[in-house]
Amino acid sequence: MTSTTTPSPASTVSPLRRRRSARGTRVGSVITHAVLIAGAVVMIFPFAWQILTAFKTQAEAVAVPVQILPSRWEWAVFTEIFEVLPFAEQLRTSVIVAFVRTVGQVMLCSLAAYAFARLRFPGRELLFALFLSVLMVPGQLLILPQYELMATFDLLNTIPALILPGLFSAFGTFLLRQFFLTIPAELEEAALLDGASRLRIYWSVMLPLVRPALAALAVITMMNSWNDLLWPLVVNTDPNVMPISAGLTTLQGQFQTNYPALMAGALLASLPMLLVFLVLQRQFVQGIALTGSKG
Repeated sequence: MTSTTTPSPASTVSPLRRRRSARGTRVGSVITHAVLIAGAVVMIFPFAWQILTAFKTQAEAVAVPVQILPSRWEWAVFTEIFEVLPFAEQLRTSVIVAFVRTVGQVMLCSLAAYAFARLRFPGRELLFALFLSVLMVPGQLLILPQYELMATFDLLNTIPALILPGLFSAFGTFLLRQFFLTIPAELEEAALLDGASRLRIYWSVMLPLVRPALAALAVITMMNSWNDLLWPLVVNTDPNVMPISAGLTTLQGQFQTNYPALMAGALLASLPMLLVFLVLQRQFVQGIALTGSKG
């Protein structure tokens, strides 16, 4: 009695077909990496051009045809920026505003998001819809009423005027609410059975579980605050209480702009945010990737 052996699916594939499949995989990988490298070059080019311009002279920065590399690397512009601007004071203002805004949004938005995600109260869905409707309102429409409020409270040309409008955001509430919805209700029920209050559950149970979302909101808020330009120019005219984003605009003249000094100041101003992103990069990417996975 002879036994028949059924050939495996792998053995039925001809060597020619396997070579074609491997070749197609390699071609696809090369194309993918080429597209990614091209995208990386496009993203890095403005930053590289900023660095090169910061080390040029004014004549080299505006030369035609364009001069890519400086003939001599000029370091004096990095000390000049502290002479033409109250750079240290403006940098300190930016740090204070960004830090207070970030802490305020993380705390206030997380409290509101926990209430919308976990508490049951009349009109919850309607109130949350009103919160989301704020996202559809252009921020420029809010400048005039916010300015009038700051003027009424005599806060013009002060640091609190830069902080107060950014202490809360509808986007932050929505972002954290989506994360709170992904947490199993059994954890909250177990804490309630153990006698924990709602505030205790929020602080000790919920916040540690949404740490990636908190990091993502912190990075987004800090970057938006650091780059905010229109509101500081409207509410503050004193250079000593301007953030660095608004202070750098004073280097742009009507007839001539000191491009090396402008690029050097922008380079120094971008370093703190670059450091923050590098430290919180993993949590930021994880938080954005998981947003909206439920609810």
